[in-house]
Amino acid sequence: MGEEKWLVGIDIGGTTIKLAFITESGEIISKWEIDTSKDGSGSSVVNDIGRAVRGNLSELGKQPEIITAVGAGAPGFLEMETGFVYEAINLGWKDFALKDELEQELGVPVAIDNDANIAALGEMWRGAGDGAKDVLFITLGTGVGGGVIANGEILHGSNGMAGELGHITAVPENGWLCNCGKAGCLETVSSATGIVKLAAEIIPSHPESTLKPLLEKEQLTAKDVFVAAEKEDRAALAVVEKSMYYLGFALANLANTLNPSKIVIGGGVSKGGQTLLKPLIDVYAKFALKRVYEAADIKIAQLGNDAGIVGAAWIALEAKRKA
Repeated sequence: MGEEKWLVGIDIGGTTIKLAFITESGEIISKWEIDTSKDGSGSSVVNDIGRAVRGNLSELGKQPEIITAVGAGAPGFLEMETGFVYEAINLGWKDFALKDELEQELGVPVAIDNDANIAALGEMWRGAGDGAKDVLFITLGTGVGGGVIANGEILHGSNGMAGELGHITAVPENGWLCNCGKAGCLETVSSATGIVKLAAEIIPSHPESTLKPLLEKEQLTAKDVFVAAEKEDRAALAVVEKSMYYLGFALANLANTLNPSKIVIGGGVSKGGQTLLKPLIDVYAKFALKRVYEAADIKIAQLGNDAGIVGAAWIALEAKRKA
């Protein structure tokens, strides 16, 4: 019996690039990070990835032939089939043929998708999705991202924009301006940044709050809000309740449309755990249809920073199966 073949999972971020060798059953053999080139050149990033993959194979005493396919996730606006990146603002890329360049550098087939989508697929395959075929995945970090999986396939939409959950309008009137140019997006109230902005509105009416000194020093974080909420700080509880109201309302409406079996919450804010889930589930139950509510488990993501590399390996495996 021959040696088991490996996949390469790549998650390209604005600061670091996460890479891993992963088996076709989803086991991580080796993982590491490299810095993302700051020169704004996609070709520099591709060259760095090539050197990193070859170097780590050599350290493990493996030949390049052990790699059969590569998957990569990148931020920005992509054409999934061709792997062409129209624009990735955080990377400084514009009109870059990522798939073609990686295939030339690595010498194996490459599959490309959006970074939020690959995180969703990673959680579906080896994380909180438990292999479910209908999954809503939402990441609550500095912004809000997500992915929609229906019948085991990530939804891309007509031009790759499906799954932009952070830009659902959550506050239809007098909402805060979002980075996308719209106002009132879910991202403005349920991201880590949004939670701090809500806190700045609510804390002044709660002078007894332990969060007041942090707010005054402009040092308040979403983590501080959740820690205080766990200790029954009234202002913190009010902030969490309001933020999760918007999120629960949005997820219920999505679920009424998609009828998922799993709703997975990831990103740094998800570390709020049960303090986040309880108010979220209460609102979700209020607005979701009864059968829709009964069908879906709402869970905290399990893979953390590994979700992207695992999901990247999944798209590589799927592309290989369909070839």
